[in-house]
Amino acid sequence: MKLKIKSELDYYLPDCTDVLLQVEAAMIPEQTVRHAHIDLPPTQHFARVPGHDSIGDRIWLRHEGQLTVRYEAEVEIERLSGDIASLSAVPPHLLPGETIQYLLPSRFCPSDRFQSLANADFGSLEGGARIAAISDWIYSHITYAAGSSNAETGAMQTYVDRQGVCRDFAHLMITLARASTIPARFVSVYGLGVTPQDFHAVAEVFLDGTWYMVDATGMSSSDGMAKIGVGRDAADVSFLTSYARADMNSQTVEVEAA
Repeated sequence: MKLKIKSELDYYLPDCTDVLLQVEAAMIPEQTVRHAHIDLPPTQHFARVPGHDSIGDRIWLRHEGQLTVRYEAEVEIERLSGDIASLSAVPPHLLPGETIQYLLPSRFCPSDRFQSLANADFGSLEGGARIAAISDWIYSHITYAAGSSNAETGAMQTYVDRQGVCRDFAHLMITLARASTIPARFVSVYGLGVTPQDFHAVAEVFLDGTWYMVDATGMSSSDGMAKIGVGRDAADVSFLTSYARADMNSQTVEVEAA
């Protein structure tokens, strides 16, 4: 599937500050970026650095005043997909070293506090069947409600409140997967079908030696998402991180089938 992507960030920086951006579709084997352009104002400093796990780029800017970032791309998705429920988990002692960090608790995903719950609710299932059951449970029990959470909301609060936005669904999915001894990471994407359209977040789980996307919101599918970056949780993959005050004027995202 080919996706046409447009996004725009409009911010005002009262003082000269460092800003870290991650808004471009990653150039990786599972997706081909056919065309891309990012438009930035003149800045005091510009540099590209690798994203987490070397997936995608981050951009360092040093800037003051109006900051408008416009990005557009056409991306062809060639991602391996399949029936998650039929996949096997990799025994922990056989996991590749780079996946181990995604078994451990992180800031928004306190998986160590969910182990008893995961075993009680999903203990009869293993591997992909367990992941599918967790995703179905989240979809059925957590209400998608815009504005119901904030940048500090973690998986525990989402589980208690039973509502959230896409990042909260992803955090809870990741937390329950890790509590089931299945590596899981946070993925920032442009997703076809996301309503309201915005930067989207999903989980990615490691099964049968490969990473597979899981969107517990049910809004998009693995062949309709362009990956931007990955991390332990949302703190690693923010589309804009400012190291001083930054006032948001507007933010828009458009994703459609090409």
